[in-house]
Amino acid sequence: MSLQVIGFALVVLSMVLMLGKWIRVKSPLLQRLFLPSSLIGGFLALFLGPEVLGRFFSSEGSTSYGLFTEDMMDVWSQLPGLLINVVFATLFIGFVLPKLSEIWRVGGPQISLGYVMTWAQYAVGMLLAMTILVPVFGMSPAAGALIEISFVGGHGTAAGLQDSFISLGFEEGYDLALGLATVGLLSGVIIGIIMLNIAARRGKLSTLSHPDELSFEQQSGIIDEENRQSSGKQTTSSVSIEPLAFHLGLVAIAIFIGYWILEGLLWIEQVTWYAASGIELIAHVPLFPFAMIGGIILQLFMSRFDKRSMIDRETVLRIQNTALDFLIISALATLSLSVIGANIWEFVILAVAGILINVVLFLYLAPKMIPNHWFERGIGDYGQSMGVAATGIMLMKIVDPKQETPAMKAFGYKQVFFEPMVGGGLVTAAAMPFIIQFGLMPALIGVTVLMILFWILGVFYFGKQKSA
Repeated sequence: MSLQVIGFALVVLSMVLMLGKWIRVKSPLLQRLFLPSSLIGGFLALFLGPEVLGRFFSSEGSTSYGLFTEDMMDVWSQLPGLLINVVFATLFIGFVLPKLSEIWRVGGPQISLGYVMTWAQYAVGMLLAMTILVPVFGMSPAAGALIEISFVGGHGTAAGLQDSFISLGFEEGYDLALGLATVGLLSGVIIGIIMLNIAARRGKLSTLSHPDELSFEQQSGIIDEENRQSSGKQTTSSVSIEPLAFHLGLVAIAIFIGYWILEGLLWIEQVTWYAASGIELIAHVPLFPFAMIGGIILQLFMSRFDKRSMIDRETVLRIQNTALDFLIISALATLSLSVIGANIWEFVILAVAGILINVVLFLYLAPKMIPNHWFERGIGDYGQSMGVAATGIMLMKIVDPKQETPAMKAFGYKQVFFEPMVGGGLVTAAAMPFIIQFGLMPALIGVTVLMILFWILGVFYFGKQKSA
């Protein structure tokens, strides 16, 4: 495939993204749902592509790709697996860590609640796999990890695990995970807004924010001129190197470090436990969690030796969010509706279970685990457990726009102990290979024990502290 074809595919994808933004600006309903333009554009590309429009023009023995071409779809299908490395490599680059005692004191309740919700998603998913999905529908045991991959992990994680799904012989899991991630994101926002309205009317909020008070700026996503801020600082002179190019280089270094860590672990696996028992785990783990580790190593190095503070966190976030936008739209554009349709009952069971777990645990545990401002703080954990961290942040900004509570700080601190492990971290990446190699029961026992431990920690330790 030529570079010209790849370039044109990216041009068309960018145009669809811009069209998604235009549709959101023109649609009050989509504004009220706070749907990102990448999600709207992804649905549009899905409708205009081979899965919907293309079916009307397909004939026996030939395939229509709708308004797009086969080459475009090939390029777009490869983007998620590449861009997820950028998203995870940037998680901790430029992130200055406070003292661990401060992280634990302020973010501890969020850490406990987030982990309980995550381990519960694994536990319920594995129970469903053991009792229904595998014996009744003949699914792979790896389906036990789908709820966590899709809900806590979101579109990025689901797309990044595409190669793992294929190598484990669970190809349909990729499309199911993307579909479940979409359900999680949509229901997370809709149910979150409903719960926020109810909490406001019942006087459960310590802040005065209410969805009806949101400005056009908040709903449309277009920032008023007087409120516009710089998207990043220029830490290097463009005479020597363009600041954006410098930060892209840092991301590349982080991914490069992660690549060689993964290669080293693959070599160790081949000469140790694989040679002795034939068990493979690392071989099915993708690159992106190690790209995150590469970013952490790079940040530790720069914190020690960069005396001029050359990393600008805002610029890093612009790179991360750009990669995530293109990841989501390309993943949805290449989603297979036929696979979801062929597994519709399994899909519905997992979707309903995922939604119920998060809503019930948030309403029941957040008041018991979070010593004060439980709704403002816990709604962030709920939003993240339904899709992505951005959903949780958006809900927190609605309920506490002036940051009168420690919600935003606690949520940020939580990520230090949360992201490296679950929601796309090492545990998420290794969960399916572990289930395939050792079975559902050992995995279920492990996540259940962890869930109980974090439940006890949250309720009986953090829940009793009224000064956090």
